[in-house]
Amino acid sequence: MPSYESDVVELPKPRYSSDMSVEEALLKRRSVRRYKDEPLALAEMSQLLWAAQGITDLTGLRAAPSAGALYPLELYAVVGNVDGLADGIYKYKSEGHGLIKTTDGDRRSELSAAGLGQRMIKNAAIDIVFSAIYERTTRKYGNRGVRYVYMDVGFAAENVYLQAVTLGLGTVIVGAFDDDAVKSALNMPYEEHPLCIMPVGRV
Repeated sequence: MPSYESDVVELPKPRYSSDMSVEEALLKRRSVRRYKDEPLALAEMSQLLWAAQGITDLTGLRAAPSAGALYPLELYAVVGNVDGLADGIYKYKSEGHGLIKTTDGDRRSELSAAGLGQRMIKNAAIDIVFSAIYERTTRKYGNRGVRYVYMDVGFAAENVYLQAVTLGLGTVIVGAFDDDAVKSALNMPYEEHPLCIMPVGRV
C-alpha cells in the first residue's frame, strides 16, 4: 500500500459565524437519507470536519467535548464528489486542519457494502467515518471510559448535523454496519474501532 503520510492536503480555514442561529439549526435538524448528485465544495467539507473535531483553542481543545480532553476519536472522509479534491479516503488531522490521503479512488460503494448495502452511503458526496482508539480514554478511566467514548462520538456527530444544516446539506448517522468490513474498507489500524458513518450530500 502506498504511503501518503508526507502528502498533507491543507483545508480552507473554517468560518466562525453564519446567518443561521444555533436555535434555528436545532429547529431544522433532521436525518436526511436522499442526496442530489452534486459535488460539495472543499470549504464545505472543511467546515464539517472542523465542526466534528477541529481545534478551537490555543491549548488544543476541540469543537466537540471529550472526557478528560483525551480525544479518542479518529475521523475519515470517504470522498467521491468534492470539487477540487481527488476521490479517495482521507484521514482528518485536527492539528493543522488538514487531510492525509490513505487510499486512492472512489470507495463509497465498498463502504456501502460494509454498511449492509445502505444506498445513502454510496450516493452521498462524502462519508464521514468516526472511529475510536479506546485506550486513550480507558487508560485513565478504566472500563467506564468506553461509555465516555460513546458520549464523545455523540457530541461530535451532533456537531456535524448542525453544521450541515447551516450549509444547506443533509446527513444521517449510520450505526448498522459490519465492523470488520468497515475496518478493511478504510484500512484502519488494528487499535481503531469504527463507531458510526455519516453520509453527507446536497439536498
